[in-house]
Amino acid sequence: MSIQEQQEVKEKYYHEAIRYMDNAKETLKKAGKKDNFYKDVKYVKTACGTAYSGVLLALDGYFLLKGFEKKKGRKSVDFYQGLLTKLDKKLLNSFNATYESLHLAGYYDGTNFAPIIVAGFDEAYEIIKKIKP
Repeated sequence: MSIQEQQEVKEKYYHEAIRYMDNAKETLKKAGKKDNFYKDVKYVKTACGTAYSGVLLALDGYFLLKGFEKKKGRKSVDFYQGLLTKLDKKLLNSFNATYESLHLAGYYDGTNFAPIIVAGFDEAYEIIKKIKP
C-alpha cells in the first residue's frame, strides 16, 4: 500500500470512527447523570453500542494499514483479539477494556455506573488515535 493509500485509509476510518464517538457522546448526554450514575439506561446502552462500533471501525482501518485484507461479514471478538495479539499487545489491552466496559457492561448489561462507561470511552479514543491521520 502506497503512502497516499495509507493516508486515505487513515482519513476515511479515523473520521468515521470519530463520527461514531461524537454520536455516542450526544446520546449519552440524553441519559442524564446524577452523582456517578446515569439515569436512563436505554440511552447508555445505545451510546455504548455506537461507541463500540466506532472502535471496531477504527480497528478495521488499523488492520488494513497493517496489510490484512478486510474480512467479509461479521467478525467475532476472537477475530479482533487474535490479530491484536500478533500486532500490538497494548492495543489488545485497550480493546479488551472497551469490549468489557462498552460492549458487555454498557450495551448488554446496561450498567448505569458512569466511571465504567467513561473508562470505556477513554480507551476507545486511545484505539482510534492509532489511525489518526
